[in-house]
Amino acid sequence: MKALDDDYISLAHGNGGRYMRELIDAIFAHHLDNPHLDTRADAAGLLLASPDVMVTTDGFTVKPLEFPGGSIGSLAVHGTVNDLAVAGAVPAWLTVNAFIEEGLEVALLDRLVAALGAAAREAGVAVVAGDTKVVQRGEGGGLYLATTGIGLRRPGLDLGLDRIRAGDRLLVSGPVGDHGIAVMLAREQFGLRGDLHSDSASVLPLADAATSVPGLRFMRDPTRGGLATVCHDIAAATAREVRLDAAAVPIRESVQSVCDMLGYDPLYLACEGRVVAVVADDAAAALLAAWRALPSGADSAIIGRVTQGPARVVLRTELGGERLLDELEDDPLPRIC
Repeated sequence: MKALDDDYISLAHGNGGRYMRELIDAIFAHHLDNPHLDTRADAAGLLLASPDVMVTTDGFTVKPLEFPGGSIGSLAVHGTVNDLAVAGAVPAWLTVNAFIEEGLEVALLDRLVAALGAAAREAGVAVVAGDTKVVQRGEGGGLYLATTGIGLRRPGLDLGLDRIRAGDRLLVSGPVGDHGIAVMLAREQFGLRGDLHSDSASVLPLADAATSVPGLRFMRDPTRGGLATVCHDIAAATAREVRLDAAAVPIRESVQSVCDMLGYDPLYLACEGRVVAVVADDAAAALLAAWRALPSGADSAIIGRVTQGPARVVLRTELGGERLLDELEDDPLPRIC
């Protein structure tokens, strides 16, 4: 594979001619190579093995483009794959649209696409189609990615907010807020630095384990808006109260320390490798055991319950009091995912 001669992206790399072809061949086709990818075709043919096809789409604008524990490349795969996994599908294919800013260093772009390809292979999905556009300097954040994911629903699986009942329990697969704080520290804002890593990862193993537990009602990955926003979605959809136990919610000490200093609430911070699940009360212990048997679920916990009552989210504090968790209005950490 011939390497790209240029050191930086120019507008010519998006003009549809030789420079764009060289860019696609040297970086995108090189790192995303698979039997289904034809960079010269206008559409990809897919062999569907199930009538239950699920589709999701997403966009990624994280800053910085590389952060401890991941990059916009790996994050694009994880975010798309995870949306399918928690919906009960087995991810199979991805499309990727890259919006590249003029002046982006080619070596950086190469690393980001390499990370995307590695994450896709690890998740067992193939990138089957894509597109590249180059925008003028100052009109982008270096690189934006837009993805579409296609998966096949697991046979016999029925998940949804409408299946949640009063008495059901809530679980989370690991500490919350890692991604939001890791990205913020990577920006070196407020003079803070740290060695915290993003939790960005595929949640397929967690979803696979959960779908084998009878009594599973619903799953969601708590990305923008974090755990609290997932709970508000549950409360609004079911017209029931969601009660959380602050002492049970896993939060790393380093995350809590930064939040205490800067006035953030980790319950609202983005995660990129966690699952929130709602299960029947008598299935909670089984799901907890299944998750804790996995490396990615070692710190999972039962954190709350759905009850009869008004549609709201209530947090029982570690001191035994209660406070209402409001819906998120302001985004304290822009361009997190």
